[in-house]
Amino acid sequence: MIAFRPALLVVLLLAACTPRGAIVVDPAAVEVGTVRPVFVGTSRGKDEETGTEYARFRNPETRFARFDISIPPAHQPGRIVYTKPGRAADPQTDFLTTREITYDEPGAFRADLARELRQTPRGSREAVIFVHGFNTTFAEGLYRIAQLSHDLKMPGVAVHYAWPSRAAPLAYAYDRDSAMFARDGLEGLLDEVAAAGAERVVLVGHSMGAAVTMETLRQMAIAGKPARNIAGVVLISPDLDVDLFRAQATRIGTLPQPFVIFTSKKDRALALSARVSGETARLGNVTDVALLSGLDVTLIDVTSYSTGAGHFTPGTSPALIGILSRISEVDDALASGQIGQTGLLPGVVLTVQGATQIVMSPVTALAGGQ
Repeated sequence: MIAFRPALLVVLLLAACTPRGAIVVDPAAVEVGTVRPVFVGTSRGKDEETGTEYARFRNPETRFARFDISIPPAHQPGRIVYTKPGRAADPQTDFLTTREITYDEPGAFRADLARELRQTPRGSREAVIFVHGFNTTFAEGLYRIAQLSHDLKMPGVAVHYAWPSRAAPLAYAYDRDSAMFARDGLEGLLDEVAAAGAERVVLVGHSMGAAVTMETLRQMAIAGKPARNIAGVVLISPDLDVDLFRAQATRIGTLPQPFVIFTSKKDRALALSARVSGETARLGNVTDVALLSGLDVTLIDVTSYSTGAGHFTPGTSPALIGILSRISEVDDALASGQIGQTGLLPGVVLTVQGATQIVMSPVTALAGGQ
């Protein structure tokens, strides 16, 4: 039986009482905020009792949709403001949906995504697929990729893969099994995005979404199916056993490049996950690059920027967002192996048998030393 410390129980109880993010549709917000289209593939099923369209239930058939999200003028980097229950939506401050499109069949999804991709010249048509993590509602994952694409100035089209999380802090086992259930849906979404004309696809997996990402790449490798057009993978606070990750990476073979892993010693959510799993750490807590030696990965330690739960630091720290907003330059530098000479990521660079670690230094500390 797992014994929880009182402090950890308090964290779980507080999380259970926190109001959850929900989608609010306000077509008029298109005139106020900056609108970001987000294309969606989901293996979430409908809750017939409540009428909730994208609920915790597992759907073996992947469904497709598009949501146009308004980023409000008052938006601060790293923050998502939801409309509070019982309050009228405020397009000046709230993240809102201006339009929702549900596609009856994959061909309509591909056609609309293709039109969006063609807004950029041939040779630069890119899609970023975000895979959310544990304890996440559909709205929270959807608005998170909209926020990330806006704050980080992500090139290309934002795509969200919504797998059936129960969105409950005590439902870890359900979500872990759902993550395994969701592998085929992500593989199917990758096929649809490639068929729509995406020349480059970047996979971004957060928390347990990193497990979905790695397992999907692994099953594709086992089937002898090339990871078409995957031009990079980013794992943020991955909730993965380190030995399991090594086994997955070994079976995948040649990893897509760049392959970036954001970690933090101050990630309290992963510290709890490690305790539940009976381990000392998860991949997202790793700060010793030697544990990943022999793998062609780049470990970015953002401990110095982590605050609060520290479980989504690259997307919630304004200071770090300011650095990572130069994402295309960072991407090019990582791909060329010149990241240590560019100064794009301030900090110490270490390399152990092919694996690279960048220990990020606070910008304030760097400024004080100049």
